[in-house]
Amino acid sequence: MDGPSKGVEANARLTGMTAALLLVLLAAEGVTVLRVGQLLSWHAFIGLLLVPPIALKVGSTGYRFVRYYSGAPGYRRKGPPLLVLRVLGPLVIFLTVCLFASGIALLFTGPSMRSGLLTVHRISFFLWFAVMVVHVLGHLVETGRLAPKDFLTRTRGQVQGANTRLLLIGLSVGLGVILAFSFYGRVDHFRETRTPGGFKGGPPGFQHTSVIRSLNGPPLQG
Repeated sequence: MDGPSKGVEANARLTGMTAALLLVLLAAEGVTVLRVGQLLSWHAFIGLLLVPPIALKVGSTGYRFVRYYSGAPGYRRKGPPLLVLRVLGPLVIFLTVCLFASGIALLFTGPSMRSGLLTVHRISFFLWFAVMVVHVLGHLVETGRLAPKDFLTRTRGQVQGANTRLLLIGLSVGLGVILAFSFYGRVDHFRETRTPGGFKGGPPGFQHTSVIRSLNGPPLQG
């Protein structure tokens, strides 16, 4: 494997690991969607945690896009994804931004803006889910092949930078955890029901903290 091909493989491994991580986190987020009324705190927490890994995934795929269309030899030899996946790619990114931006905005806006944001959040979710099914199925085999390579002894050393790629994954999760814990309390701006002294559910240790108690106000009406 020559230099340019190793660069392509390194990017592919990072993309594959990030995709596998996102599948796990999105599956957890999907569980909260099924009972969002009871699991709203977890829904917000995992949603916030997802933001940096999503940004890393967009960055790695965006880098491949730029390198391919700028004529980089290794990326040209590998070729583009299937046509349907190339067409859906920008739509996946757009709907992901709509979905997560509207969800996060709900944590920071009052009741007067909630109806419009909820509409955007719900519609973007259904559209996002539809395109993501195709997107995930189209990349599932490749993700399963690439994701473990930097963890397996026989393949880890084939491409330099395994530690850097794992560090990037770890940093994205760490930043996600910081983001989630930093703004988790803002869920009270949206929550319709609460228990005295704290939220139902949510990460351990947060239910009765002074930060949460200070944010607990009268139940939102409507």
